[in-house]
Amino acid sequence: MSANTLRLRSPADVVSAIPYLIGFHPADSVVVLVCDDSAGAYAVRLDLTAHDALLEHIADLVARRRPEAVILAGYGLAGRVTPMVERVRDRLQARGVRLREALRVEDDRFWSYLCSDLACCPPEGTRVDVRASPVAAAAIAGGLVALPDRGELCRMLAPAGGEGMRRAVARAEARVARWAEDDVAAVSSRMVTEGVPLVRLVIERACAGSDPPTDDEVAWLGILLVSVRVRDEAWVRMNEPDLDAHIHLWRHVLTRVPEPYAAAPACLLAFAAWRSGEGALANVALDRAFAADPHYSMARLLQELFISGLPPWSLPMNLGPHELDQTG
Repeated sequence: MSANTLRLRSPADVVSAIPYLIGFHPADSVVVLVCDDSAGAYAVRLDLTAHDALLEHIADLVARRRPEAVILAGYGLAGRVTPMVERVRDRLQARGVRLREALRVEDDRFWSYLCSDLACCPPEGTRVDVRASPVAAAAIAGGLVALPDRGELCRMLAPAGGEGMRRAVARAEARVARWAEDDVAAVSSRMVTEGVPLVRLVIERACAGSDPPTDDEVAWLGILLVSVRVRDEAWVRMNEPDLDAHIHLWRHVLTRVPEPYAAAPACLLAFAAWRSGEGALANVALDRAFAADPHYSMARLLQELFISGLPPWSLPMNLGPHELDQTG
């Protein structure tokens, strides 16, 4: 569901919609809501400490789409929020992007940076009950969820492996070490030979509603997904109507593998969540990928994709498993 479907008619509607559009109630953030009746709408959340390079990049992407309207909403105390709103505003306006509205939200009240009419924008702010609003009701009816905060999402993806998982990883690593002792040059091809069938098997089981992979399977997956060919086997299989199964599968793997093996399953989860319209989960998973490997190429590609504003349905998967087999 997008901001178009939610029918935002007032600043109060915008404030009510944003938590459902980004998946949680924001704090210490600036949200850029980009609206275009013909191309859809999307929201990008920025930390108040976001660096200039990121702001420039996002401003470029927004301007490139030539949106019909852009709304800024800053969340937090005025002394911290206003400078960030101004930084984002200045970069957008320098590129010819017109702001429809700019707001600051604190607790249950909001203020407009653009309106000076005391009749509609009093100094004490305008009260809004987000959870009781018709916009929130429409969002919930449309299947959208707003978690209490971003930390709730982070906790959902926190590492949860125990001693059994650590032993399983040790066994898997010892197996690869034996391969290297036999023929180090053949390790990469053996990973593909073992990994592609395993990925296909666990995805088939996930889509059939079977139990999640065992510790030994997760450990072996974590290591084999280091191979780009094995990882891409999972990537190209992510299409409707099984995206929920992919989300559950890769979240299970991500929360159990040790950090050195987290980048690939984190990116697979991020892409599946993005394809499913769960932007907040996608971004948190992407953060896990960057934490594991700041230079991971798939994470960088997904970051560009997520902040481009392209809707998930606009990016069909044109490469399938058979084409991967032909590329080796």
